[in-house]
Amino acid sequence: MTVRHIPGRVTALVSRLRRDREANVAVMFAIAAIPVLGMVGAATDYSLATRMKAKLSSGADSAAVASISQFSAGWTQAMSMTTNGPVPNGESEANDIFNGNAATTTGYLNLSVSSTVTKTGGTLNSSVQWSAQVPVVFMKVLGWQFMTITGTSIASSTLPKYLDFYLTLDVSGSMGLPSTTNEAVRMQSINPDNYKQYPTGCTLACHFAPQNSACTDSGTQQYSTNNYCMGYAYSRVSQSALSALINMRSTASVPKPVPGLPNAMVPGLPASLNTDPNWGLPAVANCPTDGTDACIQLRLDAVGYAVNQLFVMANQMEVVSSQFRIGLYPFIRYLYSSYSPLTGSINGNPQTAGTINYAAANLATLLDTNMNASLGSGGTHIDTALGSINSLITSVGDGSSTSSTLPYVFLITDGAQDNQVKGVPNGGWSGSNHATVINPSTVCSPLKNRGIVISVLYIPYVPINPANASFASDEDDYANNNIPNIPPSLQACASPPDSSGSYFYTANTPQAITNALKAMFNHAIMTAHLTQ
Repeated sequence: MTVRHIPGRVTALVSRLRRDREANVAVMFAIAAIPVLGMVGAATDYSLATRMKAKLSSGADSAAVASISQFSAGWTQAMSMTTNGPVPNGESEANDIFNGNAATTTGYLNLSVSSTVTKTGGTLNSSVQWSAQVPVVFMKVLGWQFMTITGTSIASSTLPKYLDFYLTLDVSGSMGLPSTTNEAVRMQSINPDNYKQYPTGCTLACHFAPQNSACTDSGTQQYSTNNYCMGYAYSRVSQSALSALINMRSTASVPKPVPGLPNAMVPGLPASLNTDPNWGLPAVANCPTDGTDACIQLRLDAVGYAVNQLFVMANQMEVVSSQFRIGLYPFIRYLYSSYSPLTGSINGNPQTAGTINYAAANLATLLDTNMNASLGSGGTHIDTALGSINSLITSVGDGSSTSSTLPYVFLITDGAQDNQVKGVPNGGWSGSNHATVINPSTVCSPLKNRGIVISVLYIPYVPINPANASFASDEDDYANNNIPNIPPSLQACASPPDSSGSYFYTANTPQAITNALKAMFNHAIMTAHLTQ
């Protein structure tokens, strides 16, 4: 019922407004309508300008990101820069990308853009600033012709780091132990070296090359070996063929001890093991896999194989040429700094001489032969090696360029510091042969204090069993008693843990060594990335 009366009331009110001329209500209503309509028009024009700003801002965002993306012109130029500063190629590319995006949009006037791309350390920053005018429709009533819109888009990216890896490799005698328990059993079954001191079988692949140096027929050997140590040479040949030869029965035509080698071979040892026209056994250069008949894998074989797997991983992860440089620095008494120094060429063939890959594969050939003056002989001088590495690293950069590389030292060792020395070649012994450990504060801190990261791979020292207390002033018991002291000393030598984990690793099997080296490499890359 109420609804029926509404039209009548509205009609009455309109009639009253027409008659009420003295109050000028109609004029006032018209005047009041102007700003209302102006506000509605301004809101419409503003909405159009806002939508245009969103489109252009999206293009600016894309330009800022694309101008510093991997392999963009700006990224490529920044990677070649050795100093901080503007990156002109990136700025041009950002402007071009923005203008290309804007060209797909209409409805603006007087578009301008200014981009800035700069490299600061390991960071690449891009800023795209723009402005444009959007014609108005309703606001022309108020005297406006256009609205000005502006925007700034900012992007940042972390450049890949240039890292140097100094692989400091223990190649002393204890690293000539077989790589696994099963390999040790195989070594014990065939090694004649030091048999009189260790009748259960010597697991050490004796490697002193000079005659009468560490193995003598009358004093140490199980059978005549021409006063040479044969363990290392035996580890390089077919085990089934060698076993058959050693255990072959003696005949009138081929007299020999059982076990032992044919009498005719003995005067020519050790070369005749491989060269004898009747009984010679071909030798392998290295032994990358344990459990094969072709050889017995030693610890340094396993380390060499793991290092080559590290090269494969580094090549896969490399973003720019020579981003990772790696060098091999073996040590015994001295650091062999010229063996295979830092190089970015890490994609060679392990079978090709002259490549770092070949040098890694053949680490076991560096076992203490008592012949290599570059390595010295007799002990394990970790302290000297790290001191030499510290001197070798002349500068510590932030990884932002090839002239400011960030150094990492990978120490790979069984951790037993042995201060004894043997003259090269076939010289006398001096210094204590009682195993000890390094002092981290004097040996490792000088490197860490310079900003050098030390990552340690501990390959556990194997207890000597049975220990021979009468051998070399009870060297065996001193070595065994020293084992519990090794992990704490190496942990203290390693750089402090960070958000990516500990820099101290332990591995005692070939696969574990490979996995640990890969983890150490990954850790270095992650930390270098996060610090920027």
